[in-house]
Amino acid sequence: MSRFKGFGTLFGIELKLNVRDMNMVVFAIAMPLVLGIVYDTDPAFEGAGYSFVEQSFGAVASIAICAAGAMGLPLAVADYRERKVFKRMKATPASPALILGVSLAIYALYAAGSLALLWAVATLAFGVQMRGSWPAFLGGWLLTLAGMLSIGLVVGGLARTSKQASIIASILYFPMLVFSGATLPFEIMPPAVQQVAGVMPLSQGIQLMKSAFLGAPPDVAAVPLAVLAAVAVACTAVAVRFFRWE
Repeated sequence: MSRFKGFGTLFGIELKLNVRDMNMVVFAIAMPLVLGIVYDTDPAFEGAGYSFVEQSFGAVASIAICAAGAMGLPLAVADYRERKVFKRMKATPASPALILGVSLAIYALYAAGSLALLWAVATLAFGVQMRGSWPAFLGGWLLTLAGMLSIGLVVGGLARTSKQASIIASILYFPMLVFSGATLPFEIMPPAVQQVAGVMPLSQGIQLMKSAFLGAPPDVAAVPLAVLAAVAVACTAVAVRFFRWE
């Protein structure tokens, strides 16, 4: 019971500090919502068929996942290490892994909160309906989140400084945000760009969620499912093996 209480207390403190920083509030909560509304109301996107429905809703929902895994988590972990938070926690009854677990929970919460808000707006304001399977969609969403958070653990766990983590995170975050189909229609990109961008984990996650949302045949999701599972397992293994606590 005391462990759960300690986790809850630390979670509350860290979440308040995180919200005050406003970065994740903007990029994980506000940005997906604004873009989702623009895609469904701006005539410029009608020809591309880019909307909550046609893009399976997962493309917009993936923006928060990208912000959490590719930017928020690695910067937070690297900052904890640089400020010697992990080292100081070794001298307390709580282990350094506790604050790492709290960070994972906070960024997962941002992604989940964004998903819930987007779905509420999509259904109430635009009449969006799930065409496929909710369990399949949520499974794809969870796997995408796990893959991106595992990447964030690797970057934050291995970067020597916060500055180095910021550079690596930016190199990962912005290309995935732009070319994966999260913020720009993947379908209207040149074929060469699609082939290159298609290997990105976030691109695979969007395809996985899209197929689940639209009720596509199961074999369509086979490749994205395998790629994301491999990324999540491999990156988690690397993070566990080489994570720098100090």
